[in-house]
Amino acid sequence: MSQAFVKESDEQWLHEIAPTMSALMVYLSRQNNGIRVYEKKAYFCEQHQKDVHEMSDGMLYTKNDKGQWDVILD
Repeated sequence: MSQAFVKESDEQWLHEIAPTMSALMVYLSRQNNGIRVYEKKAYFCEQHQKDVHEMSDGMLYTKNDKGQWDVILD
């Protein structure tokens, strides 16, 4: 079995991971070729009315109403 086939079947989407910071950091580090991704800052966003997590990959993450991770794009 080729490694590409194994990697493809192991792929997860952001909304499929557990709604914990540990799971988010592991997922993002895996997506970042094994380079550790960590939380830089956490705060409540008035505009989105949600807790926001600014990560070292430069992206902002929050949980949606279903408790799944989402990226804030604005």
